[in-house]
Amino acid sequence: MINILVADDDQHILDLVSLYMENIGLRVFKAKDGKEALTIVETKCINLAVIDIMMPNLDGYELCKEIRTYYEIPVIMVTAKSQTQDKIKGFEQGVDDYIVKPFDPMELVMRVKAVLRRYRIQTSRKLTIDNIELDSNTMELIINKEERLLLPMKEFELLFKLASYPNQIYTRTQLIEQIWGHDYEGDERTVDVHIKRIREKLRPLTSKVQIKTIRGLGYRLEVEED
Repeated sequence: MINILVADDDQHILDLVSLYMENIGLRVFKAKDGKEALTIVETKCINLAVIDIMMPNLDGYELCKEIRTYYEIPVIMVTAKSQTQDKIKGFEQGVDDYIVKPFDPMELVMRVKAVLRRYRIQTSRKLTIDNIELDSNTMELIINKEERLLLPMKEFELLFKLASYPNQIYTRTQLIEQIWGHDYEGDERTVDVHIKRIREKLRPLTSKVQIKTIRGLGYRLEVEED
């Protein structure tokens, strides 16, 4: 399992970020100040750190500098400071990404996943939709706990994304950014092609799981109730 450090002196933010990180299958270690965070980094096998700048004892800049000196751990800064010079200072200390409060927790989730992909750190999660289990370790669909079907990486990631939030509509642009990345140079038809392939593979496996096209918006996955 991937271990993530969340450091913030605001208990509400600390609990909120931790909840969303746990919901995507990460093990969270919490710290209320910079020194406590550094102790966790020194004693635990941390894969990624989400840290606030304005913390007591050791601020986020100093903490990031310590991490960068001794460890190869990606760092995302979460802060109320939005001025360009503050961001520049953060990047000069070696942060991998920067998000400004107030923020949408799901945006932070996407940024965490993007940084993990960049560092080739894989999350370990499984989902079940109807009679199909999605195993993110192997990128396989396990049908009725017996038959296995291996999907190409992007098809699996796209299906896993939609299945993680049934009935939620995702635009093509959102799916491109979250699955292919912000720097993808192709067009949105790529999503349509992959959705078509996924539908063809799901059709003989289950009649209760469908990916619906929402005209003018995008796609959502629906699971028919018994």
